[in-house]
Parts: sequence; C-alpha cells; structure tokens
Amino acid sequence: VTRDDVEESLKAVFQFVKDKEQLLQDLRSKIEETKKKITEKQSERDYWLEYKNVGSEIHAEKISSLEKDIEEVKCELERTEEHYREALKVVKEENEKRFDRHMKLLSEEALKEAVGYLDVNCRREIEENAWLKEEIEIYRKEERDLKASVQLLEEENVSLVAKLIDIKVQHLQV
Repeated sequence: VTRDDVEESLKAVFQFVKDKEQLLQDLRSKIEETKKKITEKQSERDYWLEYKNVGSEIHAEKISSLEKDIEEVKCELERTEEHYREALKVVKEENEKRFDRHMKLLSEEALKEAVGYLDVNCRREIEENAWLKEEIEIYRKEERDLKASVQLLEEENVSLVAKLIDIKVQHLQV
C-alpha cells in the first residue's frame, strides 16, 4: 500500500463523511420544515375546533336573526303591496269619475251652445243632418281616445308602483 493509496482512501472516507453530514443537515432542515407545517396545521385545527365549539353557534344565531328579519321584510312588503293596490284602485275610480263628469259637461255645453243659435225648425233639420251624426262619431272617437290614454296612464302608474316596491325590497334586503 502506497502513500497515494492511503491518501485516496482518506479522501474517499472524508468525502463519505462529508456527504453523510450534508445528508444529515438536509434531513434536519426537512425535519424543521415538517415541524413548522405540523405547527401550522395544529393551529389551523385548533382554530376550526374553536369555531366548531363557539363560533358556529354565534353564526347560527346571526343566521337565525337574519332569517327573522327577512320574514319581517316579506310581511312588510306584502302590506305595502296591498296598500298600493288599494291606492291604485281608488285612483282609477277617481279618474273614471272625473273623465265621465268632464265628458258629460262637454257634451251638455256643446249641445247648449249649438241649440242656443238655432230656432225650432233648424234644430229639427240638424237632428236629421248627416253632419251632426259625423260630429257625434268624432266625439265618440275622442272619448275612446281619452279612455285609452287614461288606461295607459293607469298602466304606467302600476309599473311605477311596482318599481317603487322593488326598490323598497332591495333597500330592505341591503
């Protein structure tokens, strides 16, 4: 055995020991990382156990309270909706009454004005005249048009009330 062989053998042993120390150091760092992960997971587990025992009850109470609030809002919405339906019904009836009164007054006024200018013979001729029948048809058409416009206004009122109710519901939900 020569000196070179001994040096080679010592280098090999030294390299082997050095590799084993490096491996040991790597294993220690992995053990530290694993300990950190275990600590994190234990703290997370402790958090969820605490939530299971205490926090979930608090949230269950909050959920129950919010569900009660939702029921109250629904009841209030139904009452409000019924109120607006009744108000709309009253407004429709009032509009119909006003329209009928206005049309009656217009027809009476037009009749008085026309009759005031004519004598008895002329009145009879006018009654038989086709022109008068056309005028009557025009007034009837205007009446239908007015009723249609009133109906459109009522429908618009209904849609506006529905939007108002929807907005109230959204605000109450917020």
